[in-house]
Amino acid sequence: MTNIVKGLIAGTVFGVVSIIPMVSMTFENKALAMTASFISRFAIGFIIINMELPMPGWIKGGLIGLVLSLPDALVTKQYAPILGLGLIGGIICGFFSK
Repeated sequence: MTNIVKGLIAGTVFGVVSIIPMVSMTFENKALAMTASFISRFAIGFIIINMELPMPGWIKGGLIGLVLSLPDALVTKQYAPILGLGLIGGIICGFFSK
């Protein structure tokens, strides 16, 4: 399986996991919030699998997950859930990278 395919799978799974808890929440524009969350998490999973960095995969994943989650956390002021999911999901995706 190529890294592109693994990245598409990791991104899709991470994106779906990120929107599951949002189903029961109330937002001004729920469809937009869920779409933005999916795209953000999809990108994190895809990038982690396809980016080469000279460090163990789980560290690379955690770092990328945190850095790419930071803008969303700053805008929404929901630091713990967004950064926490970015870190944990990034570490998990990092385990599946080379």
